[in-house]
Amino acid sequence: MKTHTLKTAEADLVYDVRGPLPTADGRPPLLMIGQPMDATGFAALAARFPDRTAVTYDPRGLGRSTRKDGRIDHTPQTQADDVHAVIEALGAGPVEMFASSGGAVTALAVVAKYPEDVTTLVAHEPPLITLTPDGPAAVRARAAVRDAYEKRGWGAGMAAFVAMTSWEGEFTDAYFAQPDADPAAFGMPTEDDGSREDPLLSDRSWAISSYQPDVDALVAAPTRVVIAVGEESLTVQTGRTSDAIAKLLGQQATVFPSHHGGFLDGEFGYPGKPDEFAQRLREVLEGAS
Repeated sequence: MKTHTLKTAEADLVYDVRGPLPTADGRPPLLMIGQPMDATGFAALAARFPDRTAVTYDPRGLGRSTRKDGRIDHTPQTQADDVHAVIEALGAGPVEMFASSGGAVTALAVVAKYPEDVTTLVAHEPPLITLTPDGPAAVRARAAVRDAYEKRGWGAGMAAFVAMTSWEGEFTDAYFAQPDADPAAFGMPTEDDGSREDPLLSDRSWAISSYQPDVDALVAAPTRVVIAVGEESLTVQTGRTSDAIAKLLGQQATVFPSHHGGFLDGEFGYPGKPDEFAQRLREVLEGAS
């Protein structure tokens, strides 16, 4: 693996290349992106593609990538420009892309703005919360996570986030009538360390979950766009958002093994099924439905 730093006017973007460029097999490089996950979250998945040149990166302001733009928010448009810059720096032509969570939102913005950059995009569970029928309630639930974080710290915020993302079906009055999630019940700290910079729990990434995809541009692009959803996510928020964007694009979401982090091993908590996930991704990239 070789690590590179791409210096732009607004950020120093760090990315890793596993394998040769140009690629040994003649296939496009396989670029894996997330948000707020950085490159470390894709180690298990990249390791399962030893025959492919795999590229991972840290979004600006996260992991090893530093920002010089004076901002603290994360937007799909800005990150799309960064991903485009990384693809250009690779100098290997268009890429195939696996993008998960907020990274899948960024990837949709990439395809809409830079349609020649990506041959196939597998967008895994983009949290486009305003696209579901209960969008206003989902926005309210998101704000409650931020409020818990602001008032009581990381443990309370993360407990509220887990409660939100594991809720099945629409956010009804029953959801909002629940007592505050107890961080201790989830094995999370109850003390407040005073920090308020978490991109997942603060409002710094709201532009990502509020993003409105340019459906016309996505449909018109030469990119093959596949919306993916974990088999364990079908009834929770990111499963429902995946279904919503898939329908807007005239398709059904393609089912993958496991959950929202199905490509992860046990290093990041609740493990997925990385072997099965990688096999499914390989099949989809090769054109299977």
